[in-house]
Amino acid sequence: MRSLAVCPGSFDPITFGHVDVVKRALSLFDEVIVAVANNASKTHLLDSDQRVMLTRQALQGIEGVSVEPVTGLLADFCTERGARAIVKGLRGSADFDDEMSMSLLNRHLSGIETVFIMGDPSLNHVSSSMVKEIARYGGDVTGLVPEAVARSLMRSKG
Repeated sequence: MRSLAVCPGSFDPITFGHVDVVKRALSLFDEVIVAVANNASKTHLLDSDQRVMLTRQALQGIEGVSVEPVTGLLADFCTERGARAIVKGLRGSADFDDEMSMSLLNRHLSGIETVFIMGDPSLNHVSSSMVKEIARYGGDVTGLVPEAVARSLMRSKG
């Protein structure tokens, strides 16, 4: 039986930190679905279709990874797909504090456990929020995000 994990996020935009976590999740699970979700509490720079497309481009060629949009509850999405775990990347204790309550709620709703993967320390400074801020002011996001994402952000400013 193949093991499946779901790695959710808004991916607005996907960064090298996200890519790192997805690749490392593949060392624990046979398959990883990267679930692109809408977070009502966030102001998105990219619309849902753009985020799904760019996430697919960023992860293209990585065997065992697929990308899907999520429209409802993450717990329901995971149950429908038969996922064994939710995978979340953490950069530090602030991320843990934010993710812990979601982890407990998802377990309450579906019984699914969350696995936390510590992000690569060399990428701790990279966050989607910071990338969005840099992009909004026309800054160079090269080295923070995959090439297709950097091109797309530069085009949206042009």
